Amino acid sequence: MTNSFRELNVLVGCEFSGVVREAFRKLGHNAWSCDLLPSEDNSEFHIQHDLKELIYNHEMLGPHFDLMIFHPPCTHLAVSGARWFKDKQQEQQEALEFVRFLLDTDCKYIALENPVSIISSHIRKPDQYIQPWQFGHGETKKTGLWLKNLPKLVPTNIVEGREPVVWKASPGPDRWKLRSRTYQGIADAMAEQWSKYILNDSRS
Repeated sequence: MTNSFRELNVLVGCEFSGVVREAFRKLGHNAWSCDLLPSEDNSEFHIQHDLKELIYNHEMLGPHFDLMIFHPPCTHLAVSGARWFKDKQQEQQEALEFVRFLLDTDCKYIALENPVSIISSHIRKPDQYIQPWQFGHGETKKTGLWLKNLPKLVPTNIVEGREPVVWKASPGPDRWKLRSRTYQGIADAMAEQWSKYILNDSRS
């Protein structure tokens, strides 16, 4: 029997944790992460660079990417910071332009992740909202997914608990890192469901 598996080239933008990147690599895919920060796991499959410049400069990308997943910083986008909106309108516009650039990137399959944000009112509503408790984590963190040619994620393990753990984290210089990190269950669902969909779609 012929092995029908095909390795996908995946770029995970604005990720320093490597959680999503490694979920795809565990399945045998050629996944890379890119961020201005170094990777927390010191992986050789992380590109410490400006994502926008990397996408513009196709020579740096190397392989053609089948799938791009983006986690743009939510500092100036999330509605949880609404009380400061009037003081950072310029920063908001720049953040929205970055989101538009990512969504318009020349790639057949794209996913962009962000918490409840002004992307919904200024660009378009997300295709789906997900929660960690739908993927094995007893916590709440409502997150939107803006999808291009990808299916909505199907919950894999609905659990109880449902506490806003990350939002109750003690103040500190690294709290934003904790809040921005993708839950393992969600990363695994992205890797398993979207890679399967893309591979099946490419055969049809």
